[in-house]
Amino acid sequence: MPRTRKRPCRICRRWFYPDPRAGERQRACSKRECQAVRRQETQANWRADNPGYAAAYRIDQRHNNTPDPEPLRMSVPCNQLPWDLAKDEFGGKGADFIALACALLRRTAKDQSSSYAIDPKGVLSNNAATPQKTRSQPAHTETRGADAGVSSTGLPPGASPGPPPCAIPATVGIVG
Repeated sequence: MPRTRKRPCRICRRWFYPDPRAGERQRACSKRECQAVRRQETQANWRADNPGYAAAYRIDQRHNNTPDPEPLRMSVPCNQLPWDLAKDEFGGKGADFIALACALLRRTAKDQSSSYAIDPKGVLSNNAATPQKTRSQPAHTETRGADAGVSSTGLPPGASPGPPPCAIPATVGIVG
């Protein structure tokens, strides 16, 4: 086999002769450190191209090795869900898939919420009007001069429901 030309290593930048079996395809020298970096890059690229493979592989291996594996251990809010019901309804692989989806959603939400800074001073200044307290009971009535003791919502306490005595005009001189 003809010897290929020297070329620089993509990792360490030192010149090397590629292996004749690899020829022009070899981009890294044969030093252990450069080969380790090359392998890591190759594996990272493969994982980026096949994102669901690792989770699916682990679920398959978990259920192929043992007929009835114990449930996955979940973090605080997800561990309160009825995983035995999910296993009965969806099977072991389905329950594991749902558990992994819950963990992924929780992790993603946590990562996204940490990117927002909390500004306690700016919370109220963003509101156009200050919030008013609402009540289900009638409003408090105040006494005002001549209306003292008269509620704005009804008669004063102890008053008769009829008209006040001065409200009926005297009809003098009418014979009926």
